[in-house]
Amino acid sequence: MELRPILSTLRRHRIPALLLVLEIALTCAIVCNAVFLISQRLQRTQMASGVAESELVQIQLAAIGKPADAKARAQEDLALLRQLPGVTAAALVSQVPFTNSSSNTGIKLDPAQKLPTLNATMYMGEGLIGTYGVRLVAGRDFQADEYLDFDAMKSDPNLQSKVGSVIVTQALGERLWPGQSPLGKNIYLGETSVRVIGVVQALIRPSLFMGDDAAQWTMIFPLRMSAASASRYVLRTASGQREAVLEGAAKALRKADPHRIILEKKTLDDIRREFFRNDRAMAGILVGVIIALLVVTALGIVGLASFWVAQRRRTIGVRRALGATRRNILNYFQTENFLLATIGIALGMVLAYGINLFLMTHYELPRLPPIYFPVGAVVLWLIGQAAVLGPALRAAAVPPVVATRSV
Repeated sequence: MELRPILSTLRRHRIPALLLVLEIALTCAIVCNAVFLISQRLQRTQMASGVAESELVQIQLAAIGKPADAKARAQEDLALLRQLPGVTAAALVSQVPFTNSSSNTGIKLDPAQKLPTLNATMYMGEGLIGTYGVRLVAGRDFQADEYLDFDAMKSDPNLQSKVGSVIVTQALGERLWPGQSPLGKNIYLGETSVRVIGVVQALIRPSLFMGDDAAQWTMIFPLRMSAASASRYVLRTASGQREAVLEGAAKALRKADPHRIILEKKTLDDIRREFFRNDRAMAGILVGVIIALLVVTALGIVGLASFWVAQRRRTIGVRRALGATRRNILNYFQTENFLLATIGIALGMVLAYGINLFLMTHYELPRLPPIYFPVGAVVLWLIGQAAVLGPALRAAAVPPVVATRSV
C-alpha cells in the first residue's frame, strides 16, 4: 500500500494525529520506567538474607522490672527452649534480619583515619551462626572461651579491647579488601583493633537505611547477650514445626517467668513479608498506573479511529466503488495507526531515557536497561493494532453504495 494517501490525510488532520502521538509517547515513557521500577521493587523483596529463613522463628520479650540475674535468666531460658520438641538450636541475639532496627558502627582500616571507611552492622549472640544457619565459607567460628559478656563490657570500657576477633560477610570483606582474603586482616572500631577470623557467605543487615548496595556489610562479634541487654530469642526448628514451636516456646517462657510480656512471636517469613510490604504495595500501585495508561491510550486510539471512520464514510464508499477490497480498507487504517504509534513510540523512548536520567540523578536508581525499549515498543504496537481493529473492521464493512448517496 502506498503511504502517500495516508500521509496526505494525516496532514489534513494534524492536530488529532499530534495529540494521539503525544499520548502514545507519554504512555511509552511512563510505562517503560514504571515496569523497570516494578522489577527493581520485586527484585529487592527477593534479596538473600543468608539465614535459614524457612526454619527460624523469633520471640521478643519485655521484662516487668529489672531482672535479678539477667545472665542466669538468659541461660535458663536457652536451656529450656533447646529442650522443646522441634527445636534444633536456640540463641539470644542482639538483632534479627528484616526488623528495621539495627546496631551499626563505623569501620576504619587505619586508626589514623579521620573518617570511617564505611558503616557496618554488628550482630552479637552466642551460637548465632549455627542458629541462623549462616554458611561459613572461610576461617572458623568463635570458640567458647572467646565470648565475652556484653553487659560486663558495657560497664567496663577496658574490656572492649579484649574483643579481639570478628567474623565478616564476603561482601564486606570484598568492599574493604578488594580481591584479597579478609582472613587475618585487622579493622578498627575507634581505637580498638579486631582481627578477622572467619568469613560467612551472607548475612543481611536488619535495616537497609544505608541502601541496598550496603545490605551485606555485616559483622558478627563474640559477645554473649543477657536478658537485660537483649530480648530476642531466635529458634531454629525442624521442618514444618515452626508454628508448634512458637506456641510451645511462648508457653514455656511465660511459665518460667510470669513477670515478662511477650511482645512478638513470628516466623522469619512473616517478618520478611512485613518488612517488604511497602515495596509490594508500590509495585501494585505502579501496575495500576500502567494498566490505566494503556487502557486510556487504547481508548484514545479507538475514539480517534472511530471518528475518522465516521468522517470518511463517503470517501471509503468511493474507494470501494473504484475496486478497493475490504482488506485494502482494513490495511489502510491499520497502517495509519501503525505510523502514528511508531512516531509516538520513538518520541516516547527519548522521554523514557530522559525520565530515567532524572531518576538516576535524584533518586540513585540504576540505568534503564536497553531491553525495555523494544519490549515497550512491541507492547504498544500490539495494543495499537488491537485497539484500531474494531473501527477498521467497521470501515471495511462500508458498502460501495455509500458513494452514490447524496450528502
